[in-house]
Amino acid sequence: MLSCLERKSAQKENKSNDAISLTNIDTLNFTSAIRSILQDRDGNYWIGSHQEGVCFYDGKTYRYYTKNDGLPDNQIRSIQEDKHGNIWLGTANGICSYNGEKFTIHTPQTFNVNSGVENTSDYLWFGAGIQFGVYQFDGKMLNYLPFKPLKKDNINDSYSVTAISKNVEGKVWIATYAALFQFDGSKINPIDKSKLAIKEKEYLHIRSILADSKGRTWIGNNGIGVLLYNGDSTINFSEAKGLIHPNSSRNGKHSPAGTLEHVFAITEDSLGNIWFGDRDTGAWRYDGRTMTNYSIDEQLNSPMIWDIYEDHNKDLLFAMQAGGVYKFNGKSFERKF
Repeated sequence: MLSCLERKSAQKENKSNDAISLTNIDTLNFTSAIRSILQDRDGNYWIGSHQEGVCFYDGKTYRYYTKNDGLPDNQIRSIQEDKHGNIWLGTANGICSYNGEKFTIHTPQTFNVNSGVENTSDYLWFGAGIQFGVYQFDGKMLNYLPFKPLKKDNINDSYSVTAISKNVEGKVWIATYAALFQFDGSKINPIDKSKLAIKEKEYLHIRSILADSKGRTWIGNNGIGVLLYNGDSTINFSEAKGLIHPNSSRNGKHSPAGTLEHVFAITEDSLGNIWFGDRDTGAWRYDGRTMTNYSIDEQLNSPMIWDIYEDHNKDLLFAMQAGGVYKFNGKSFERKF
């Protein structure tokens, strides 16, 4: 059954709401990195930070929520909305939901994935923190679906989930640091490394994943760039486009301009362009033929992008490691939050 930790009384709830920080300044008041973005069905924005909780913006006022207001952790790794309009936050230490009045922390129930699960578009998926598996909210309960770690042959030997993406067939791709998994509706299957074009002395270190509208799977790594998987075979997309430096260490070391080796964010926009956020070289757009590199803001102390999100207005928003959210205007970038 679903269990929760809620505020013990209306009095405590009211005190917590009174303590929420409200400000009318015209920019976001976070000082740490921005990890996640969502625009809800009412047009409000939810902005998740690396250390300072989540911010709600209704177009007029910024409202900030932290552990003091009921969050399980102040690091917000993902934000989703269910079919009832509840906001779900995947944090570094658990999952919570917000119904417009209060936050509820959810304790997952371990689920025997091999017994079969009906996979619907309404289900929400989250990384399970340091545990090897995923959390799945089926509309009633938060389930924990475990998977077994593979043979320890990776220097980045961690199977904590770093990214999740659903494909056009409803299958769920689960990226971890050291391996790639797929949930097919009944069980979680590892993707054999022989299908992922991993060369000798190369290692997966997956930080982002996208199952696009054309049935392709883009796998962003911290070191070996982007792998493009079509179900039967894989190419190193970064290498094919000449975006791996000849002297690259192909690990986590810093890479020079003009490379695409450390990809922490991938998304597809409404026009079918694929966008990549690189730790060292900023934003890249692939239009099906050409790769274009963009600098977000030369004044930022880091070009790293944590999230790329397209809102209801078809505006692309970029969540920055250095703080702030930037909007792409078709040619350049301007700060939105």
